[in-house]
Amino acid sequence: MQAAPQILDIRHSGTPRRFVFVLLDQFTMLCFSAAIESLRIANRTAGRKLYDWTIVGEGGVSATCSNGCTFQLDSDLIELDREDTVMLCGGVDIAEATTRKMLNWLRREARRGITVAGLCTAGYTMARAGLLNGKRATIHWENQDSFLEEFEDVDLTKSIFVIDGNRITTAGGTASIDLMLKIVADDHGEDLANAVADILIYSSIRTDQDTQRLSIPTRIGVRHPKLSRVIQLMENNIEDPISPATLAQEVGMSTRQLERLFRRYLSRSPKRYYMELRLSKARNLLMQTDMTVINVALACGFASPSHFSKCYRAHYDTTPYRERGSHGGRTPV
Repeated sequence: MQAAPQILDIRHSGTPRRFVFVLLDQFTMLCFSAAIESLRIANRTAGRKLYDWTIVGEGGVSATCSNGCTFQLDSDLIELDREDTVMLCGGVDIAEATTRKMLNWLRREARRGITVAGLCTAGYTMARAGLLNGKRATIHWENQDSFLEEFEDVDLTKSIFVIDGNRITTAGGTASIDLMLKIVADDHGEDLANAVADILIYSSIRTDQDTQRLSIPTRIGVRHPKLSRVIQLMENNIEDPISPATLAQEVGMSTRQLERLFRRYLSRSPKRYYMELRLSKARNLLMQTDMTVINVALACGFASPSHFSKCYRAHYDTTPYRERGSHGGRTPV
């Protein structure tokens, strides 16, 4: 049985700050539960209601998250108070969940100066509504490629979360905890935020300076500085691939030494590894955007659509056109 927490001396006056959680279809449960539980624990730790919340969504009846669980909603998309904070909760198939009704509601409420946050992939919905133009933002790393292609006016970062004025975005997952701890610390001090983290057994609080993906050495399971540098160069140059000779020169090696390095640690050639990176990005773009197959090919460094299709089929055992068809394609809003 969980022991009662120590009640902190929190100076608080006025009404609780209200968060309006907007559950988009197929939202991710983790980003929602992590945020709302952080608020609940803050109230419990403070010994008073510092935060209040309501759960809304289109139709006002229920919303289903990506794992199949269904949540009952408190109401439909209501008119909000100016002091409310909107927390959009996104997940898979975010384009389909971004309906015309949702966009119109968001734009109307945003014009009144309300703070809007997008958790996980909901930064996409904010961008479609025009709320992130000229702003810094972030989104889950799986959606970064498609986001960059679609929203050129947004300064996309790889941060855990970003607060730019009254626009907030997170990368998803446990990043909701980091964001809420930042909000609690700003509202009521770091002592309360640290106490909430302690109860959550969250031992390392991240800031907006932390990036969302693991370091390259951790991801590939190899700690070799030159190998990591080459992979970083590959990841940063997908549209205009760099030749193995140039990559080797960048890290002070011969092409043959680079080949041996990749064979030893990754069991493939640099050319093969680079191709897999490019095809992975292509698959993301095919499944998450309305880009034509030709434009996807160009964005991933393939000068010829036929060459792209041949490489894609060899790697994924299907063609780019069939991949797009099997996924159903994006439905324009």
